[in-house]
Amino acid sequence: MYGLAWRLGSPLAAAYLLWRSRAQPEYRRHWAERWALGPAVRGGDPAEGADPGLVWVHAVSVGETRAAQPLVDALLGADPARRILLTHMTPTGRATGEELFARRWGSRLQQCYLPYDTPGATARFLARWRPALGLLMETELWPGLCAQAAARRLPLVLVNARLSERSLARGLRWQGLLGPALASLAAVLAQTPADAARLARLGRRDAPVLGNLKFDVAPAPERAALGRQWREACGDRPRVLCASTREGEEALLLAAWQQALAAWPRERSAARPQLLLVPRHPQRFEAVAAEIRQRGLRLARRSGEGWPAAGADVLLGDSMGEMAAYYAMADVAIIGGSLLPFGGQNLIEACALGVPVVVGPHTRNFEQAADEAVAAGAACRVDDAAAAVDRALGLVAEPAACRRMGAAGEGFWQAHRGATQRTLAALAPWLGQP
Repeated sequence: MYGLAWRLGSPLAAAYLLWRSRAQPEYRRHWAERWALGPAVRGGDPAEGADPGLVWVHAVSVGETRAAQPLVDALLGADPARRILLTHMTPTGRATGEELFARRWGSRLQQCYLPYDTPGATARFLARWRPALGLLMETELWPGLCAQAAARRLPLVLVNARLSERSLARGLRWQGLLGPALASLAAVLAQTPADAARLARLGRRDAPVLGNLKFDVAPAPERAALGRQWREACGDRPRVLCASTREGEEALLLAAWQQALAAWPRERSAARPQLLLVPRHPQRFEAVAAEIRQRGLRLARRSGEGWPAAGADVLLGDSMGEMAAYYAMADVAIIGGSLLPFGGQNLIEACALGVPVVVGPHTRNFEQAADEAVAAGAACRVDDAAAAVDRALGLVAEPAACRRMGAAGEGFWQAHRGATQRTLAALAPWLGQP
């Protein structure tokens, strides 16, 4: 029934791609790969066995691709004959993979979209590429793919695995599908004890806890240096970054910002604070810019002339791949996705760069990291956007408190590194010499 549902749903999948392409034209590209058709997806001779030098890594979008970076670099660095096939489901994930790996690894790393989970597409994909090992990042569990991989004796490992309470509840409703898929995996490597416990409730009780690969992602030094240059260009104005904001959050933050700044006591700071907004998704850049202008605020855009503008009320970071630079020019960071029920975005990069963090109530995607950052004094948790802005402005008015939180964040980041080496050790049984 599952395979039949996907066959019948293929026209809907095509319609979805067209709908998404209205705001993001990249969704119109590489359609053949979505169904594993044509020469765009090619590997060795399907009649042969597995390609012993090829490791397949599936990272659905931007966050998973960045989390995979230390593992991919370690896999390719450990064996000059090894190659990587990196697959995605979103154009932003694919672009991030190209940015992170193309220059360094060249032809040793190839990218394409993972096809939809129809029986025919999955069979064609696996037959054409013939990987020796498949690594699925975080939450990517496709029943059809898992069944066909098991039939081909292709070991699949769920790496950096996480499972929120919401995902667990959904998984229990579909346990007839997800249970066998989870059981078919060669290994499941959990991020945290809480993730391992939830995976056990779905039936996978042997999920060792290895930590979060995102802690092993070091901010790019050249990006951080660029951010410091921007900071100097803007003079001595303190700056609050709203990082990776989601739809609906910008309006709340801008309203709270205007209200708070209207009452900002001049004696608290020689310079009026500046807001830096960086939306999570590029297709929303124009809408956020329009929201800022409608509020009568002076706007400077990363994509425009005159960046960064010391006299702007709001800076809009409308670029991809420069989050480390935005963090480096900020005094405090409010983490997007945590103010409305989106589950929260990654706070680890802010900690790594020594930036104090403010999170809202919705952090299920980084549950343990957020809780431990708060406990370490690297972050503080608030109830809503207004409280987040008030807390951030309170911190920029107290530089000593900012420095203490920033130092705590760096210590928190350093203390949690090492998941890459633990993951490589766990994968050793399947990483034979090509």
